[in-house]
Amino acid sequence: MGAGVIKKSGGGHRRRRRGTAAAMSEINVTPFVDVMLVLLIIFMVAAPMLTVGVPVELPKTAASALPTEQEEPLTITLTADGLIMVMTTEVAAAELIPKLKAIAAERTSDKVFLRADGSLPYERVAQVMGALNAGGFTNIGLVTDAQGPDFGAAAGGQD
Repeated sequence: MGAGVIKKSGGGHRRRRRGTAAAMSEINVTPFVDVMLVLLIIFMVAAPMLTVGVPVELPKTAASALPTEQEEPLTITLTADGLIMVMTTEVAAAELIPKLKAIAAERTSDKVFLRADGSLPYERVAQVMGALNAGGFTNIGLVTDAQGPDFGAAAGGQD
């Protein structure tokens, strides 16, 4: 697509110049499409990187996902090697409750997501849940992966 020339016909009673041309104007959408394709590729590459970056092997369950909130949820991660991460920052176990109290004072929501590696003993997860409660977070959501065992829920729960 490009700009072309349309010749006007010279008829009628008025005297017109012969061969006058008017520019034909069309919108060239090729640059627009190129920019949109580049933005699409950028968002497709960047979207998976928007999750919390601490690698954890989450346990698999049949639970459904929680609804999203307006405020970015606070995420506590327990790694397989015993580290405690608040969002992406490592925190020592002795400093966890004071740090949580300081965070709770700044937030409007008491909701926190707890991500724990599936290889950790339940006792360790329960200890961190107690620390979350002592730090002012009473609404604790355990993060798991889907596609876990459904324990007969697909068959109506009767065996």
